[in-house]
Amino acid sequence: MRPATTTDQSYVDSLVESALSGHVRDAGGNGPAELSAAVAFLTVQAARHTGRGTGYTNTVLSVRIADAVGSCAVEPGALDEDAVRDAVGRTAAELLRHPLLPVRVAALDAYLAALTPHPAHPLSRQVVIPAGDSLVKSTARARAVAAITAVPDGGRVAVIGVVNSLLAALRDRGLDYVPCDLKGGRTEWDEPIRTDHAAAIDGADAVLASGMVLGNGTFDDIAATCAARDLPLTLFAQTGSAVLRELLGGPVRALSAEPYPFFWLSGEDTTIHTYEAARATEVVR
Repeated sequence: MRPATTTDQSYVDSLVESALSGHVRDAGGNGPAELSAAVAFLTVQAARHTGRGTGYTNTVLSVRIADAVGSCAVEPGALDEDAVRDAVGRTAAELLRHPLLPVRVAALDAYLAALTPHPAHPLSRQVVIPAGDSLVKSTARARAVAAITAVPDGGRVAVIGVVNSLLAALRDRGLDYVPCDLKGGRTEWDEPIRTDHAAAIDGADAVLASGMVLGNGTFDDIAATCAARDLPLTLFAQTGSAVLRELLGGPVRALSAEPYPFFWLSGEDTTIHTYEAARATEVVR
């Protein structure tokens, strides 16, 4: 399912419209009008890895449709329990028309993952994040993301959505970076974090962005800027991992998709799925 790319319709809206058309259904012939959200929940997580001087907080809306869970991170306090309760029992079609963007993203993520689970996708490469404490797992995930980040050797990466372990992994690859996050502040190494993604991208050779850019509405502008400058765009996504998968080979060059349950929810082995547009030619051959 490929979205139309128009000047007046966002990528999310285009994918929603495509899903609502009913042209793509599950193996049982069910479309978004026949599939319902059985479960919805908010996960609020605060973390400060042992040995680190700074921490962070995540709030994630998740919706379960069939056997898939779709997710969208939101700013703390942006959604309350009423929004969660309101989602339960509604059809995927109703949630795809929901007035709140995070609800639409989570529902679309779940619907697309229900149609094609990440392990079944021909371009997916499963990467096991080994068991360990939170810092061990964060570091392992960061290395996997850094490994697929599309950037020229020695290039400078605009990192939109700051994760300190990821910055360290990029340094280990010999890459320079410009950290950017709406929250601002400073990195673990006291580097200033920009809040303007356009300024961060200016002068960069590539962009590595969190899936949160889907939920806060900045993805389209970031994608357009990358297209205008022919910059490779890589996403690391807990938010909308199946949504962004649909954009691979279009605005997205590479993707680390991490559907629920996320690595920070368990000390046991967890799995992410990496995708690279270049693999599409390998599959075709």
